[in-house]
Amino acid sequence: MTDSNQMAFQQAGGSTPKRLVPRHVEMLKPYQPGRPPEELMEELGLTRFTNLASNENPLGPPESALQAMYEAFPQVNRYPESGGLNLRRALAERYNVKLENVAIGSGSESIMANIIRAFLHDDDEALTSEGTFIGFLVLVRAQGVKLTQIPLKNYHFDLEGIADAINEKTKIVYLCNPNNPTGTIFTRAEFDAFVRRVPDHVLIILDEAYHEFSLGDPDFPDSMSYRYDNVLTLRTFSKAYGMAGIRLGYGLGHDYLIGFVNRIKLPFEPNALAQVAGLAALADDDYLERSLTNNRQGMAMLSNEMDRLGLKQVPSHANFLMVDFASEERVKSLHAALLQRGIAIRPLVAFGLPHCFRVTVGLPEENEALIKALRMLL
Repeated sequence: MTDSNQMAFQQAGGSTPKRLVPRHVEMLKPYQPGRPPEELMEELGLTRFTNLASNENPLGPPESALQAMYEAFPQVNRYPESGGLNLRRALAERYNVKLENVAIGSGSESIMANIIRAFLHDDDEALTSEGTFIGFLVLVRAQGVKLTQIPLKNYHFDLEGIADAINEKTKIVYLCNPNNPTGTIFTRAEFDAFVRRVPDHVLIILDEAYHEFSLGDPDFPDSMSYRYDNVLTLRTFSKAYGMAGIRLGYGLGHDYLIGFVNRIKLPFEPNALAQVAGLAALADDDYLERSLTNNRQGMAMLSNEMDRLGLKQVPSHANFLMVDFASEERVKSLHAALLQRGIAIRPLVAFGLPHCFRVTVGLPEENEALIKALRMLL
């Protein structure tokens, strides 16, 4: 479109209108995703690009999920089944709960948004940690309520500090376990002690997007083994199941709370292909085992090699490693140098950790390429 025939949008009357957008929305900073790989490859003259910045599963989606979507394609002229009953029933059976205890959505972040919309209003307050998932911060600030963040303690959630900060206006506490981007966990003993200090009027959102990678750890407090009435669990098919692109997540909790989450969700969310893919993936134990094995072996390799390079890494329980690189300038320099070699890592300025970067576990050859590049650069 040329400048001459572009449409111009003008304010009615030509004068500045009264404030249309609330101040708290004006102040929001939009999420800044990485640049598309195709764009970077063209700009840098690359023939291959390895994205280790986004915590995606390098194996790709399960073949069973691809087949289920292929078979469902002829019906995409129809709206999805609004209640998502088939997938919700399968999830309820998996976790030995009632259908009414399950919500599904377009990624677990969608369910998080519905929880915040349903329960967080007026002079309510939210509470979480610094250095955790950015999505929660954006959603709370968009609601216009007060958000308090407690500093990390040795890269871990400071549950004692968070409990100390709870007041009569606190409505929601957000915990991410394992935490993104640090990869750290709080233990069963720490969570038990924390829950005992949380009043009944406070809801705990427990984001377990990476829980599959931690279930072998006896200290990991799998929320579904607790069933606390005020805990809402969030999980996803994006990570261990390799389906980030179709946006499918689920929430588990007391039927009273989940009822309100389901009441305000978009009526045809998630889409029909996502629902059948989730059903297939949930039954695909072989894929999940391959996914966890690749992560376990890749994590061991990356951790050992980074130790040899003298890098200060934070022990991780997820599918990524966080490295403390001492300064923001060093992180920027390394990030730029790796991009020139066709490898993307994630600088963590947006998470409030500008001196750190995050690396996703890739395929064996991708991990080797990263370590080879690091040896050259460091």
